Amino acid sequence: RRVLLRSVRLMLTGTALVLLFSDPMVGVMGEIGNVCGIPPFYVSFILAPLASNASELVASYNYALKKTSKTITISLTSLTGAAIMNNTFCLGIFLALVYFRGLAWEFSAETISILFVEACVAFIAIRNRVQTVKQGLFVLSLLPISLVIVFVLENVFGLD
Repeated sequence: RRVLLRSVRLMLTGTALVLLFSDPMVGVMGEIGNVCGIPPFYVSFILAPLASNASELVASYNYALKKTSKTITISLTSLTGAAIMNNTFCLGIFLALVYFRGLAWEFSAETISILFVEACVAFIAIRNRVQTVKQGLFVLSLLPISLVIVFVLENVFGLD
């Protein structure tokens, strides 16, 4: 019973912190983009995942420091799972908001990029039981690749 009450308290505290800091964080990211002359989407595309997944990054780093095949695999697998879950969850919420609120759809390029990255990571995760450094570097390279995909789809193909 004490564990349940503590977990509920921690969940409520975490939710309150997210509600408190999410709007100012969005404002800061938008302002960073304005000051640097970079569209705010590109700034938030880089900074938001780092901020929201910092705990997974630290835990995975600590596992990776042990430098055994098992701990490296745990590290990469946890990052892969967190990325897929986070992207799928956020995309689902976003699509539901667009649909139920009747918002204008202006995110085709971003959505295609997210789905491409998810498909690549899912393919690697399903295909291989043990993750290698080469696969980790490929997954890491998907972030700049996804930015290039968004840029090309918006500026070359004219998608919104």
